[in-house]
Amino acid sequence: MTSRRLTPTRIVWAVVLTVLYLFLLAPILIVLVESFDTSTYLRFPPEGFGLDAYRQVFANESFRVGFQVSGVTAAATALLAMVTGVPAALALTRLRFRGRSAIEAVFLSPLLVPHIVLGLALLLILAPIPLTDTYWGLILAHLGVTVPYVVRTVSASLVSADPSAEEAARTLGASGLMTFWRITLPTIRPGLFSGGIIAFLLSFDETVISLFVSGQNTVPLPVAVLQYVEYRSDPSVASLSVLLVLLSVVVVVLVERGLGLRRTLRSG
Repeated sequence: MTSRRLTPTRIVWAVVLTVLYLFLLAPILIVLVESFDTSTYLRFPPEGFGLDAYRQVFANESFRVGFQVSGVTAAATALLAMVTGVPAALALTRLRFRGRSAIEAVFLSPLLVPHIVLGLALLLILAPIPLTDTYWGLILAHLGVTVPYVVRTVSASLVSADPSAEEAARTLGASGLMTFWRITLPTIRPGLFSGGIIAFLLSFDETVISLFVSGQNTVPLPVAVLQYVEYRSDPSVASLSVLLVLLSVVVVVLVERGLGLRRTLRSG
C-alpha cells in the first residue's frame, strides 16, 4: 500500500481547509465558551467559568413556556407535514397529468420566498379569521415552509424505488390501501421520517414567521429569546443556544443511525 506524499499543493490545501473549518466553527466555539461565563453580561473572554447560566435557563419561566409552545407546534407541524407531503409526493412522482409542473412549483415555492414576505402575507390572511396568537395559526404558518422538505425526501425515496413491486401487489388482488401499507410505506419510510425530523427542527427554530403570527398567549422559544435579549444580555442566552444545538445534533444523529439521513438526502 503506497503512502501519500506530502507535496506543497497538499500542504496548502490542508492549511486552507483547516482555516476554513476554524472560521466556520469559531462562532459556535465562542458561544460554547461564553455559555460557562459567570459574569452578568456577555463578554469575551469570560471572567470565570461555572454552570450558573445553565441554571438560569431552566429557571426562566419564559424559556420554559416558549420551549413547550415550540415543542407542541413543531410536533404537530411535522405530523401534518408528513400527512400532507406523502400524497403530494406520490402524485408528483407516480402520476403524469396536466399542470404537474405548476403544482410542483407551488409546493416548492415557499423555499424561494423570503420568510419576512411569507410572515407578512400569513399575518394578513390569519388575522381576520382570527388565528393569530394561537397554536393552529403557528402550525398552519409553519406548514408552508416544512411541507416542501417532506415532499422532497419522500420523492427521493419513491424515485429510487422499484414500482414493479406495487404493480405485482395490485395484480395479485391487493387493494390500493393494502399496497400502500405493505409495499409503498416501507419503501418511503426513511424519506418520510427524515423529512418529518427536518420539518420538526425547522418549525422549532422558525423565528421570522413566528414573529408575525404569535402573540402574548403563544410565544415560541425563538420569539421568547428575542424578547429576552431586547432588554438583557447575559450568558444564559449562550447556554440556551448550546442546549438547542445539542438537541438538534442528538436528533439528527439518532435519525442518521436509524434511517440513514445522508443516504436518503443524497439519493435526491
